[in-house]
Amino acid sequence: MTGAPRHWWVSGLSLAATLALAVVPLPNVVAPLRPDWVAVVLVYWSLMAPRHFSLLTAFWMGIALDTLSGALLGQNALALLLIVYLAEKFHLRLRVFPVSQLGVAVLVLLGLYEFVLFWIDGMAGRTVPLIERWVPPLTGTLVWLALSVLLHRREREAPARF
Repeated sequence: MTGAPRHWWVSGLSLAATLALAVVPLPNVVAPLRPDWVAVVLVYWSLMAPRHFSLLTAFWMGIALDTLSGALLGQNALALLLIVYLAEKFHLRLRVFPVSQLGVAVLVLLGLYEFVLFWIDGMAGRTVPLIERWVPPLTGTLVWLALSVLLHRREREAPARF
């Protein structure tokens, strides 16, 4: 019984931290390498704990990200809704893959996230440099792999509670 509330706090804290990491100013040299923190963590929790996070979580995180970053209202919300829906729909199929293949699936999901943002920016007439658009899925995949290895190691080392 104590495992569920702890899990809720860890995931809730991770979502709050991603919003902070998404808006922290970085030097111009490092800024294009910033992963899409919110998308990475939402994909992680959608794959590992799909019943705890729904599309509503993705929507509100997207609205919060739009508000904090100054993007078009609903742009990140739509992109996050799409990738979280796909991650939740296929989570049972994806979780049986080895970590390397799961990393490729996450790269595809994050690439789709960036493509939706690219499409909306194109319709709105906003331009974003290519490096700022297509490097974050690569760095986000690396962060996702590190996060999954770290959290899975912790789960395996934790004593079983009955």
